[in-house]
Amino acid sequence: MSSSVIVAGVGMIPFTKPGSSEPYPVMAAKAIHAALADAHLGYDKVQQAYAGYVYGDSTAGQRGLYEVGMTGIPVINVNNNCSTGSTALYLARQAIASGAADCVLAFGFEQMTPGALGSVFSDRPSPFEKFDAITAELIDVPDIPFALRYFGGAGLAHMQEFGTKLETFAKIRAKASQHAANNPLALFRTVVTADDVMASHMIWPGVMTKLMACPPTCGAAAALLVSESFARKQGLNTNVRIRAQAMTTDTPPTFDARDMREVVGFSMTRNAAEQVYEAAGVGPTDINVVELHDCFAHNELITYEALGLCPIGGAEKFVCDGDNTYGGQVVTNPSGGLLSKGHPLGATGLAQCTELVEQLRANAGTRQVDGARLALQHNLGLGGACVVTLYERTQS
Repeated sequence: MSSSVIVAGVGMIPFTKPGSSEPYPVMAAKAIHAALADAHLGYDKVQQAYAGYVYGDSTAGQRGLYEVGMTGIPVINVNNNCSTGSTALYLARQAIASGAADCVLAFGFEQMTPGALGSVFSDRPSPFEKFDAITAELIDVPDIPFALRYFGGAGLAHMQEFGTKLETFAKIRAKASQHAANNPLALFRTVVTADDVMASHMIWPGVMTKLMACPPTCGAAAALLVSESFARKQGLNTNVRIRAQAMTTDTPPTFDARDMREVVGFSMTRNAAEQVYEAAGVGPTDINVVELHDCFAHNELITYEALGLCPIGGAEKFVCDGDNTYGGQVVTNPSGGLLSKGHPLGATGLAQCTELVEQLRANAGTRQVDGARLALQHNLGLGGACVVTLYERTQS
């Protein structure tokens, strides 16, 4: 796969609370139209489409596309838990890089319901049976929703091994709010302090407060990928390309290590990141801006280490020294991340893509990272799948 893959257009809509969004076909169509307009390209040029969503019936992707056009192209529906959007992106990139297509659309959407995530099909084995079993052995908090149990348990493991303070997770959430204040597409734009985060409702005493968890959200986002030859032929913007990308799933340590950090995908992330760094010939210190999967403040902290942004056990110092924000080593989640922007599962990975492309184009306004040339995206889904993508600005 040697063909250079250009991100020709990106688009997303403001995320909203469940119950206040438009229907998913409308949200999807708006995001797709935004990406096509950004690329200055008509839908008739799109040769394939990959549609990402988690909570919806089969072929909902086609239903969303019908609002844009009915051209008879292949439409592939993708469901990979919280990494669904970036999985659609991964498949679209493969189609371009392999030469199977020259212009491919990846889009994602989610029309969610209020409250914690839960299983839809209770009459069959859950994909999380093994995750639940090892978590029950390691963590004795059965009354807490499963996602909080997983990621809170991972944060607790870090606290127990390295003495990480609860206040450090609060600082991550406060940082997210400061970044989101400059993002008109973020759901929560009110700046909160670490003290505010600590004072919010304690949903797991000593481990997590309410503001440390991302909210269920509705929304949509899209990206248009093209080959370099197609871009030049059509006169499209070629300033941003995907330099490297990797997708991983679980390995034996997920369960065998008996460590909640592994249960939530530490090795998946590390393996994907290492593959990307090796393929691109760069290291973590070369990265200027990162959008990572902060479904909980705890996962953001753990991910710093998994991506190699700081040493194992060094995440608390990384946060306290301000190395995760403007003026520090690398700006993480300038969009406000999932914690502030929201987390509509199928759209999340493509919303991350949208933010990073805008950063590399120097179009991010007051949240612009100066001199951004290399941008890293991390999108994680338990069950499990992790996609890490490195974007590069090819021209000034």
